[in-house]
Amino acid sequence: MRKNTLLFSPWQIRDLELKNRVVMAPMDQYSAINGYTNDWHTHHYISRAIGQVGLIIFEVAAVSAEGRIDPGDLGIYEEGHVEGLAKIVRECHKHGSKVALQIGHAGRKGQLKDAPLLAPCALRFNEQYAMPKEIDTQDIKQVVLEFKQAGLRAKQAGFDAIEIHAAHGYLLSSFLSPLSNQRSDAYGKNRALLLQEILQALREAIDLPLIVRVSATDYHPQGNTPQTIIQLLEPLSPLYDALDVSSGGVVEAPIKTYPGYQIPYAGYLKEALGKPTIGGGLLEEPKMVQRLVGSQVVDAIYLARALLKNPFWCFNAALSLGQEIDIPKPYARMVHL
Repeated sequence: MRKNTLLFSPWQIRDLELKNRVVMAPMDQYSAINGYTNDWHTHHYISRAIGQVGLIIFEVAAVSAEGRIDPGDLGIYEEGHVEGLAKIVRECHKHGSKVALQIGHAGRKGQLKDAPLLAPCALRFNEQYAMPKEIDTQDIKQVVLEFKQAGLRAKQAGFDAIEIHAAHGYLLSSFLSPLSNQRSDAYGKNRALLLQEILQALREAIDLPLIVRVSATDYHPQGNTPQTIIQLLEPLSPLYDALDVSSGGVVEAPIKTYPGYQIPYAGYLKEALGKPTIGGGLLEEPKMVQRLVGSQVVDAIYLARALLKNPFWCFNAALSLGQEIDIPKPYARMVHL
């Protein structure tokens, strides 16, 4: 077998070295009870570590009970949440995978019964959602504190990095977009101010690499474009270490999807901002993934549905690309098929 296929070569986010350029995208499992992990999460994440995914980004963990998207969301708002997360992290580390925790707040897209929704302005996501409360400065201070505490708990649990969820129309994303943020105060004049304050609080509290997940476009003529996202993120450059680029979710809009449809956005942000960048979107075919990484338009590829379908995608990809890869001894016979 050949060695050094770029897809399976090491890369770094700050001082965190990753063994390959395959990233598991955060995907909510809707299986937690009161924010706590259970056996489902244990098997779900460890199987992808056995499958040699380089960086596993855990599904979003809410920074507050009211900030969950769904009652089945993971939480990082209680000290008791740390133990279950830490157990999974330790097991993933045994197989050489690094792990990041995505932390976030649902904002106006929360679906909990009787929980107040917070948003930059009193604008519904759509008619099926409750009217959110326009968040005041005291609430904002509380949210910043909750993100900081979440970061401290994530470090305590042993995570290698933290991803801040500022995409898909949830609270931080809704502040970034002019479609949902029509405030006249400092948080409206600088739509990235809340994200900035959260990043500053995390930087002061912990020394882990910080990844920001953003929606590069709102798919709306009055919404964010890659150019406006760059303008918002550029002043924050010293505060984060890598980008995870997605798109949409702030408002309902038609999106033309195809394998790799978000890669051009990721490449554009990478070139403009100079940060290690993860991109993806409906990718599955190994040669295509290898070609995208080989072009260096992005540094790594996130996979979502592909890893739900096959936790051992990396094994199959490496074999098809003629790449040597670490295979656990019990599975070593697969190379002789």
